[in-house]
Order: sequence, then C-alpha cells, then structure tokens
Amino acid sequence: MTKSRKRKDRNPFHQKVKPPSPDLDYPVRLNKYVAKTGICSRRKAVDLIKAGQVSINDRTEIQPYAMVEKDDQVKLDGKVIVPETTHIYLLLNKPTGLISTTADELSRKTILDIIDFEGKERLFPVGRLDRNTSGLILLTNDGDLAKKLSHPSHKVNKRYQVTLDKPLSDHHFDAIGNGLTLEDGLAPVKELEILDPSRMTVSISIVMGRNRIVRRIFESLGYEVKRLDRHYYAGLTKKGLPRGKFRPLTSSEIIMLKHFS
Repeated sequence: MTKSRKRKDRNPFHQKVKPPSPDLDYPVRLNKYVAKTGICSRRKAVDLIKAGQVSINDRTEIQPYAMVEKDDQVKLDGKVIVPETTHIYLLLNKPTGLISTTADELSRKTILDIIDFEGKERLFPVGRLDRNTSGLILLTNDGDLAKKLSHPSHKVNKRYQVTLDKPLSDHHFDAIGNGLTLEDGLAPVKELEILDPSRMTVSISIVMGRNRIVRRIFESLGYEVKRLDRHYYAGLTKKGLPRGKFRPLTSSEIIMLKHFS
C-alpha cells in the first residue's frame, strides 16, 4: 500500500525568500567593523588596528577585538568610516487589489503584505502601480538607485499590456502614437502595438512616470481600460515570475540598473 500526503493549502501570494547577510549586530568587534566598511579584508583590518591607525571616539585603539557600540564613531587615519549598508533588490509581479505603498492609512492591503522577508519594512517601491494595475514593481532600500530610476532625465522604459472595452480605431492609434495632450501636458509614447485581431489588446511603451498616465491616455479618447499589466520595467521582465510572486534581482540585473542611463 502506498501512502499519500495531502498538501497543505497555501496562500498563493505568500512566499519566503532567504534574506541577504544582515547588517552589523552591535556590539561588534573592531576588526569586523573596519572590514565591513569595504576598505579592506578582516585580516588587513587587524594590521591597521595594531599599527595604531584606527580610533574609537577619537581614542586610538590597537586591540582588534575591542568592541564597537552602535553610537561609537570609528576613524581610520583621522577619517570617519562606516559599514556599508546591505542593499536589497526584489522584483515583484504585483496582483491587482494591492496598494503599491508600504503602508496605507485606510488599512488596505499593500504589496508588503504578500512578502515574507526579514527586513521588508526597510524596502520601498520604485515605479508604483495603482491598485487595479498588475505587473512589475521593484522594491529596494537603495535610495540612490531609486532616485536615479525615478528621475525623468533617465527616461526609464515601461511597457504595458492594455485590454480595452472596444477596438482601438486607426485614427486613435495614430493619435496616441503621435502623442496626446492631456490636462497635465504632452503624453509622448515610445511604442504602440496592436496585439490581437480584435484590436482590443495593445502594448504601449512610455518613459514618463506621471500618475495613471496609461489609463488617462485611453480614457481621454473614450476607452475604458478593462485590464492593465506592466510586463517590462527598465530592462526587467516577468519571465519566470508568476503573478503574486517575487524574486531577488541577479547580480547582472543590479549592475544593469546601476549603469542605466
């Protein structure tokens, strides 16, 4: 007789990911603190400390295993040094019905509610989506990268699949492609493509980040957007990432984003 196991019901949007190496837990040994600044290895840090090049609160410390408290100021050759922050980069395929913020004053469900990740409270979204839009969102604690990707000068490409309530006419196709003028200015489109014979499903690429811009483009011409999904963001795609799931970015993806221009 063979035995069978029943699978426990799981929340399909509930997922665990192993967190990266944590930031320093204080108190911490001085040689480890120095090494965590990225200046040198832990072994080299021992040599620097023994050579009298390191101080804690302006007092020279030659013991590598002296303990550093969180509020202590450590200097190397008279210059303040601090440990590097562990940066986290997650790519989420957001389902509809979630708010793209880390907290909501109306207590509605947010994207953080479906992420089981140690330290998730430090993350913030880059490239927000409204509640009824699904697709890719980047979550990180890297403020410099977030600022870079959000700045209009970098023209980050975002691609959406749009399902309309009626066929898109040739006239409106051309009008959108040429750039409509909305209440807050011109809405240039990088690329527009009809995806099916019914002309009710289209792909649109934009580089601007104004509020609800894709929906407003079609609504201005009398269309209702029945479904909106972002499937491409700054070189990142949904390939292999089911709805409601997330994954850490690969090293090559992080490098790509940091060199994005």
